[in-house]
Amino acid sequence: MPILKGIVSWITIKRMNEIELFKKYPENVQHDQLFHLINTARDTTWGEKYGFKDIATFQDFQAALPLQDYNDIKPYVDRLKKGEKNLIWPDDIKWFAKSSGTTNDKSKFIPVSQEALDECHFRGGKDVMYFNEYCYPENRILKGKGLIIGGSHKINNFSNESYFGDLSAILIENLPFYAEFYRTPKASIALLDNWEEKLEQMARATIKENVTNISGVPSWTLVLIKRILEITGKSDLMEVWPNLELFVHGGVNFGPYVDQYKELIKSPNMHYLETYNASEGFFGIQDDYNDSAMLLMLDYGIFYEFIPMSEFGKTNQKVIGICDVEVGVNYAIVITTNGGLWRYVIGDTIKFTQTHPHKFLITGRTRHFINAFGEELIVENAAQGLKIACEKTNARINEYTAAPVYMKIDKQGAHEWLIEFEKKPENIEYFTYLLDEALKTVNSDYEAKRFNNYTLDMPIVKSIKKGTFHKWLEDKGKLGGQHKIPRLSNNRDYIEEILQM
Repeated sequence: MPILKGIVSWITIKRMNEIELFKKYPENVQHDQLFHLINTARDTTWGEKYGFKDIATFQDFQAALPLQDYNDIKPYVDRLKKGEKNLIWPDDIKWFAKSSGTTNDKSKFIPVSQEALDECHFRGGKDVMYFNEYCYPENRILKGKGLIIGGSHKINNFSNESYFGDLSAILIENLPFYAEFYRTPKASIALLDNWEEKLEQMARATIKENVTNISGVPSWTLVLIKRILEITGKSDLMEVWPNLELFVHGGVNFGPYVDQYKELIKSPNMHYLETYNASEGFFGIQDDYNDSAMLLMLDYGIFYEFIPMSEFGKTNQKVIGICDVEVGVNYAIVITTNGGLWRYVIGDTIKFTQTHPHKFLITGRTRHFINAFGEELIVENAAQGLKIACEKTNARINEYTAAPVYMKIDKQGAHEWLIEFEKKPENIEYFTYLLDEALKTVNSDYEAKRFNNYTLDMPIVKSIKKGTFHKWLEDKGKLGGQHKIPRLSNNRDYIEEILQM
């Protein structure tokens, strides 16, 4: 083990030097990434269609290729699933990451090339370990195993050589053989389709393991932790896994869950590190435990563009490169990747907290917001508002969603919040008041619409029975794994379904 620790320390130093390069020279590194992608794919169907051989500058690239969403690439994805090759990327693509659907489709199937696995997703996983080693050199991660809470995978119906599943399952399926010595549970449990069965087997299989680190979505990981404590009769997870020291999380805002984790894991040496790893690529890692912002990883075979949300959806919307981003502006992300996605709008929004190095916070989704009355409420605002209300009422939240209540002739509009509390506030009306005041503080547009109840009335907060969101996801066939509750919606489709339950 000392030899392995020494090797990891040496690689960490080497990798940190490479990261320092793109921190100092982001434009140069991103330029190299773009033209490596263009030159690699110039003879593909996509490259010939958009004249890759004639692209010499970033401006040429923007002029030649339109922005894309899933509906634009779906015909190519369908052909790839049937075994066609060299369409959007030169090498074979046999893996497809299944994620939440679009208006027209129940699910999206994002192509995942071998380059995307090796140079993006797996490189990101290694960098998580290197950042932890750099920030916390006395760590003992390698003395135990990592608990990975992922999804499931199935062979699709189009080709015997083409597979789909949650991204986490694809990663587990493609891990090098030696990784099996450092992870738990075994793949046969990790890839079970039935989430409730998997949760039970995962809990019982890992109790006796020496788990030093956990990776997963905070909400589902919390469910597993509670089940483990229930089985063992313990109140502190450190009594089950005394060497646990790191939780690598992502997928949803960690803020509403922090207090519960600290209550269930009572160790001053426990660290929490956020990553931004989506089906489309691995984008960011928290490189400093004292700063919640993540570092945008610029050398993973991904080229980034950004659309200011003030421009998003306009006919001639402004799309900029890394050199022109500004701190504090909300941007929609556009990516070009080594998985064959070209100027693809992934639907997430971020806000930079600094540049050189470029560090950011996830602010929400281009579609997960409420703007029924011009209030432009985003997920970041909701998380901040709920955090303040919980702190002042000693409440804790498991899950939530919110949607507009539309205006009527004799009634103003409002926001309706369905909240599943782990610990309810003593006075729900006071909680609602605090939430409203907090939202006014973090969002000036919301504050303006709430002024004298001019446009918006007081929020409507409803406490719903524990397990409601769990049952709703189960009914929709989206239980477990990487499936998440839609936090905000600009229509009432989700909230009406839940209310009917």
